[in-house]
Amino acid sequence: MSPSPVRFSDLVSEQSRAEIFATVLTSGPLSRTQLAQRLGLVPSSVTRMLPPLLEHGYLHESDTAPNGRGRPQKMLHVNPDKHTVVGIKIGPAQVSGVVTDMAANVLARLEEPIADRTPETALSAAAALTGRLLAQTPEAADRVLGVGVGVSGHVDSAAGVCRYSALLDWNKVDVAGPLRAATGLPVVVNNDVNTLVVAERWFGQGRDVDSFAVVTVGPGIGCGLLLDGALFSGATGLAGELGHLPLDPAGPMCSCGRRGCLEALAGDRAVLRHLQDAGVPCATITEAMDIARSGSGSAQTVARSAFAEAGTALGRGLAGMCNLLNLQKIILAGEGAVAHDLFGPALNQALDAHAFSTAARDCDVHVHPVTHDLWARGAACLVIREAVGAAIS
Repeated sequence: MSPSPVRFSDLVSEQSRAEIFATVLTSGPLSRTQLAQRLGLVPSSVTRMLPPLLEHGYLHESDTAPNGRGRPQKMLHVNPDKHTVVGIKIGPAQVSGVVTDMAANVLARLEEPIADRTPETALSAAAALTGRLLAQTPEAADRVLGVGVGVSGHVDSAAGVCRYSALLDWNKVDVAGPLRAATGLPVVVNNDVNTLVVAERWFGQGRDVDSFAVVTVGPGIGCGLLLDGALFSGATGLAGELGHLPLDPAGPMCSCGRRGCLEALAGDRAVLRHLQDAGVPCATITEAMDIARSGSGSAQTVARSAFAEAGTALGRGLAGMCNLLNLQKIILAGEGAVAHDLFGPALNQALDAHAFSTAARDCDVHVHPVTHDLWARGAACLVIREAVGAAIS
């Protein structure tokens, strides 16, 4: 006889049980002994708290053949099909969305161009996209836990409000409220780069270190931080605005209205401005990359110089961050990371030149180009994190 249905939030209301689920989700499969060791619990406590998770199908155990002699071990796995979540990324030109399972595996994906960046347009598109995603996966709709949303800028996650986004030109925009009303689902909102930190920590290149940054390059320069195993967002959710680090008071105007921010020196617009000022017609960053890689003559020289200047500025910014935080890893992400071959050498040179003592050698720089799909997948991780009541680590 199957057990009576139980809400997932009730099942993991005990913090230790939430930690058990989150640990198996992000580090499994694990034996009961390994799980107890990771959580600092005695094995009997793990055994006491496991039955509800097993009986209701959130976890399952399977036998694993031993290496050498000994009895097979029973290994704990998360059942990824038990629930689904929706992840939405709101950008200046489009809204992207995915439906994922509890292991953040993508089950469906959609993108929707938007006519403008106004909150009304973007949030209406996000709500419509959520409905279309769930209609596209009807088997997932009955099991959905909620919607995670990633937006750029200063986000008050507890209130579900975007306090300020220069990229979107938003001020004090309630994101969670309208989406909750339109979809009838719980909504979790965070800075878009923070969503990538959660995804990288749980499922990607951040699993092996406790202090790392995800730095996104493209139209803007974003940053999310994991410090000593915890997502760091600062006193009011503003931490990580690396793109608005003031590097040149006499520099070009930034989208935030100030001069000489790192974003104004290293973002897509900086590269395009460099080409245009030199008389090289170029409308898009993709076209700029093509000129730098396969163009000819002075146009190619100018394009390569533009990316090198952006890389130098970014390297100085990263050096400052390494000097302050002594990071173990920086993950370069975002749509602009595909141009790493063009800006990377100058970035590395500037990072080495401006890092104090061993700060640069202590930090591995990895490149992970991000698609709209991955942004949305990161947003889906917000819901998983909220649902299990789990610490980021």
